[in-house]
Amino acid sequence: MKKIEDLKDLEEKKILIRLDLNVPLKNGYITDTTRIEKILPTLKFLIKKNCYIVIISHIGRPKGRVVKHLSMRPVCDYLSKKLEKKIKLVEDDILKIDPKLIFKGHNEKIVMLENIRFYEQEEENDEKFAKILSKFGDIFVNDAFSCSHREHASVAKITYFLPSYCGLQMNIEVSALKKVTSEIERPITCIVGGSKISTKISVLKNLIPKFENVIIVGGMANNILEYKGYKIGKSIKENNCKEIIDEIFSLAKINNCNIFYPIDVSVGKNFNDSSKTKNLSNIEDDDYILDIGPKTIDEIVSIIKKSKTILWNGPAGYFENSNFAVGSHKIANTIVKSKGKIFSVVGGGDTIAVLNEVNILNQFDFVSTAGGAFLEYLEGKEIPGIRALN
Repeated sequence: MKKIEDLKDLEEKKILIRLDLNVPLKNGYITDTTRIEKILPTLKFLIKKNCYIVIISHIGRPKGRVVKHLSMRPVCDYLSKKLEKKIKLVEDDILKIDPKLIFKGHNEKIVMLENIRFYEQEEENDEKFAKILSKFGDIFVNDAFSCSHREHASVAKITYFLPSYCGLQMNIEVSALKKVTSEIERPITCIVGGSKISTKISVLKNLIPKFENVIIVGGMANNILEYKGYKIGKSIKENNCKEIIDEIFSLAKINNCNIFYPIDVSVGKNFNDSSKTKNLSNIEDDDYILDIGPKTIDEIVSIIKKSKTILWNGPAGYFENSNFAVGSHKIANTIVKSKGKIFSVVGGGDTIAVLNEVNILNQFDFVSTAGGAFLEYLEGKEIPGIRALN
């Protein structure tokens, strides 16, 4: 991808920039600003270069309709405070305004277009709509990796009409993911959790040939334990997974990848219960497996310490109850203590929530908020937003 920082002459240029500012809102207030904080360096870079900036983004899924509570206004106001710059929110229909006049009549050098998903043409990847959007800038910048798995007008089709570059954050994101998929420092370990093994099968199939170790935890591990002949009581599991698990173990054997799963567990009689450690042979019919046990934790810690690269996606247990967050917290702290010796990439909303609980989010080499794009990249799928910039 061509990078915006490699351009020499940006003075007074109009930069049309696609950002992911899809932050959670409650009663008009932002409840998590992580995505906004991540794109600040790119905006500050453009401000320093004395550019005019036109921001494109979205909130929620209005499905081509104007939905007032999904307005960009709260984000515009918050971003203005963070940058200490006035930002004008363009609330008029962008199909009816003259792009040449967007900076006329006010002193602001940054404007934000209203929620781009208020226009049905956006998600249709409409070429005419993309051409209209392109009139608002001299150069297009994509700094929204987390939207780049979408074939949308402001992500993909717009690159037909403008010189196009990636932003600082997008370049960081893709570079970090390359380090766990193609530019690997070995040995490399993947820790993968979550409730459904079927949602991660494509990721596992793509990574097993490249990784030395795959550690399966969380609800997914219950399927493995049942497959291996252990009782799992009332624990969460996914049905009809035998063929998927057969494929995982077969692929691992062919590629000399070690598959690890719990050798002991922490259980409760309900989700609000205290924890009790059990060997796999002692699981009762009314037990819920809600975390990994101390022997499993020790094994995972040992594997982490021998690794050079770690990819982590999915908590080890039901971390919402602190009694069952022990495994996730131990994994997190072990990786952090190995900082400098290990390159660590973390992704997934629940995993990020775990790191926020123990206040060590910023101590990992890279934390992805990209969700779907993160997983699709790990699956080896072509990402439309990246393809469009190449």
